[in-house]
Amino acid sequence: MKLIELYLESFLYSCVTIAIHGFEIVGVFVIITAGVKGLINYIKKKPDVRLKLAQGMALGLEFKLGSEILRTVVVRELTEVVFVAAIIAVRAALTLLIHWEIKNEKDTD
Repeated sequence: MKLIELYLESFLYSCVTIAIHGFEIVGVFVIITAGVKGLINYIKKKPDVRLKLAQGMALGLEFKLGSEILRTVVVRELTEVVFVAAIIAVRAALTLLIHWEIKNEKDTD
């Protein structure tokens, strides 16, 4: 029975690790894509540049926040929990700030 638990724990750890890396990659890709599109729209002098850029950043941060939440599943020590919690708090604050910016940008349009 103990051997089955070890295999299941190892399997869960592997699945969560793959999901964490996947969400991180998607988040980075979304942020880079939003940045490139934002630069192109800025050069073209489109009026909704800030709004589109903020929406892209918010979406990318949501993926990265999801990866940090998943990371709490595989932490083993209290110091890791504190570190992950701090990262989650910072990313959540950034996400809230960007959503506030999006709301204000929509209200001014």
